[in-house]
Amino acid sequence: MRHLNIFLLFIGLSSYSVFGQEVEFKAGNFKDKKDEFKAAVDAIKEGDEFFELANQDLFKNIDARINFKKALAKFEIAQKLNPENAENNLKIGVCIYNTTNPDKAFPYIEKAYNLNKECHDFMDYYYGAMKQLQGDFAAASKHFKAFQVNYKRADDYATFVTQRIKENSNAPDKVNSPVRCWVDNVKEINTEYNEIAPSISTDGAEIIFSSNRPNGHPKDEVGDYDFDIYTSTMVDGVWQSANPAKGAINSNADDVSNNLYFDGTKMMFHRNVDGNLDIYESTLMGANWTNPTKLHGNISSKGHDEKYGAYGADDVKLFFSRNTDGGNGYNILYTGLRDAVSGEYGVAAPASPYFNSKFDDGPIYQTINGEVMYICSKGHESIGGYDIYMSVYESGRWTKPVNMGYPINTPYDDFFFAITANNKYAYIASNREGGKGGFDIYKVTFWGPEKEFAIETEDYLLASLAYPISDNQIEASVEVNKVSMTVFKGKTIDHLTRKPVEAEIEIVDNKTGNVIKTFKSNSASGKFLISLEAGKNYGIAVKAEGYLFHSENFDIPEGSAYNLVDKTIELKNIKVGSIIALRNIFFDTGKSTLRPESNAELDRLVKLMKDVKNLKIEIGGHTDNQGSATMNQKLSEDRAKAVMNYLVSKGIAGSRMTAVGYGLDKPIASNANEAGRQQNRRTEIKITGN
Repeated sequence: MRHLNIFLLFIGLSSYSVFGQEVEFKAGNFKDKKDEFKAAVDAIKEGDEFFELANQDLFKNIDARINFKKALAKFEIAQKLNPENAENNLKIGVCIYNTTNPDKAFPYIEKAYNLNKECHDFMDYYYGAMKQLQGDFAAASKHFKAFQVNYKRADDYATFVTQRIKENSNAPDKVNSPVRCWVDNVKEINTEYNEIAPSISTDGAEIIFSSNRPNGHPKDEVGDYDFDIYTSTMVDGVWQSANPAKGAINSNADDVSNNLYFDGTKMMFHRNVDGNLDIYESTLMGANWTNPTKLHGNISSKGHDEKYGAYGADDVKLFFSRNTDGGNGYNILYTGLRDAVSGEYGVAAPASPYFNSKFDDGPIYQTINGEVMYICSKGHESIGGYDIYMSVYESGRWTKPVNMGYPINTPYDDFFFAITANNKYAYIASNREGGKGGFDIYKVTFWGPEKEFAIETEDYLLASLAYPISDNQIEASVEVNKVSMTVFKGKTIDHLTRKPVEAEIEIVDNKTGNVIKTFKSNSASGKFLISLEAGKNYGIAVKAEGYLFHSENFDIPEGSAYNLVDKTIELKNIKVGSIIALRNIFFDTGKSTLRPESNAELDRLVKLMKDVKNLKIEIGGHTDNQGSATMNQKLSEDRAKAVMNYLVSKGIAGSRMTAVGYGLDKPIASNANEAGRQQNRRTEIKITGN
């Protein structure tokens, strides 16, 4: 997988107070070690060839990691003979930065600078890059500007040098005015190897990422393992040990996760096969991911690489990055609408005139409500390397991306971004100082607005619990908006055996009667997840062969706060004595006239009666305790009869049904509060014969 930084953005922390005199690679300096000297000179010559290729590749946005590693192996041979040569130290530092951890390169760059500031035309550039990572932005700018003045061919690199100077101009304000969040290393899943590309489930309970840790596959030519996709689940707030994704999704090539679909049933990732990057998709079937398929049509293209795919919130278009001609990196595109019959996506076009810079743009992440796009880029208002930006969809277009600020972004590479549906937690990848090795995954916890008092619950972000901060730390660069939606998750199981049941789940807009979505719970676990946008009354029907259907109702007013509902749905067999509540049958207060919103639920009952020819039922009406017992008894009877009459009007024989009113006699919840009374006002059916 291509390394993620342009070769000059590396370096810095160590310093040396005393350095020896530089020793040049001349025969006269190694009279007693002629053979070692010859081997060292030959190694440097070979290393320089790889080093030159690596630098050329980086400026063309081509994977340079392997050539840097090859060069490093050669330079290290020479280093054993002569550790006091400035240029060799400099080149080792550059190679290490581009293959491992930047901080391990700092001592070599520092030593080279102190031995001989003029050992290489790019010394000021390299040293400035080191100072940038160390946070000495003034010194970094000084050295980048010196490079512009002193290097005769600096104009060839003007785009990159100008960007670096701009980064160091942007950085002080960002670092001195951090956004209100914590950024913590997710130590449970990170290793000494690289962990990148986190993708989080909507409820924040599962994470998918890629790592090049030992995986049993053959190593590449420089001794690295390929990237595989791993998964971990959260139990009691703690991420469990990560394991390779089950099924056929991983290969001997680099498999880098891009985006997990909002309900967790499919994912996109990119794979490097023989130097070609393409986007693939795999579906979760039971516990296993299917053999992936390449996204063809208007996504894969001849002569270009595609990666960093992201699902659109509307599920009819995709976002992705494609490399461009002329060495300008990857640009963010989006597809035309997907054809409902063929499944092919329309012609791709730039997602926004604001998204693409002269540098690498992508990965991308769109929020579940489609209102916010998070993009990663080495351009724009970066403070160094990849930074993460936020854009909002307003008036039919995406706004200019805004840097998410420090400490989400640092002078190091900070990229990939996945956020939970409640906008409280996000996950990123970064090679910042202090990690366990290479790139690590970090959790971002947004504090939210300042609160006068602490509320001791995990459901709220507690700014008041943070360590003391100065006034200039309170001003955030970006505001993460509150989300107005309900996430309904759970699992479908057999009422008696408690084993998972694969069920069909139908979401209906009760006002219009239109089916919004139909999907299935997982065949192995029974799990499901769906997000419900505010402003609708939803009817939810859960159906499985051999079982009575189960219904839920969610009335979510416009502007409602984010809510997570986790429920185990127990499906009952179609047998005598089974009872289910019809939660999507509606009456006006104190009346027995069925409202139109009830039709979808009633029609499900009609279908059940027609499918199971011998089925006989009792329709039971129930009320809360408001009003007199006599009034409630009559109301419950009338409502039960109204349901029965509807079924008769649809061709169901009256002899198969009885209507019974129970009034307020059989509550299933407390009548002391409105929530309980609402549950008690219900219509049930009971199987009396089959």
